[in-house]
Amino acid sequence: MLRGLTTLRFHAADLDAARRWYTELLGLPPYFERPGYVEFRIGDHQHELGLLDSRYRGQLSQDGIEASGAGGAVVYWHVDDLAAALERATALGARVHEPTRAFGEGYVGASVIDPFGNILGLMFNRHYLEMLDNAQPAKSQ
Repeated sequence: MLRGLTTLRFHAADLDAARRWYTELLGLPPYFERPGYVEFRIGDHQHELGLLDSRYRGQLSQDGIEASGAGGAVVYWHVDDLAAALERATALGARVHEPTRAFGEGYVGASVIDPFGNILGLMFNRHYLEMLDNAQPAKSQ
């Protein structure tokens, strides 16, 4: 069900300061920005590191249910079928933390809290599939 890491999301009370700090640390600017969110592509597989303004944590879900106060990083894993993955996770005892929402063209995600209190991010991520399509097959020795 979980195919690979797509996005690691941190929260920042001062998003501008966090953007500057991570730009300096990583040696590159964000590849994607919109109000309240910036994202970097890093590492050998161009994984995504997102920074979300902390003001957006704990908002009401689309159906009016208050999101939990759980905090910390959210790691999103690519899934081929977000609805099926979310249904499976909740059938096994997870509860919705962040309801399904579109993050932008080709990126749709949600998160659940597992029965042990951990946040598990699930995302259909176009970039992840593009990265797989562009991967060169390993050369045999």
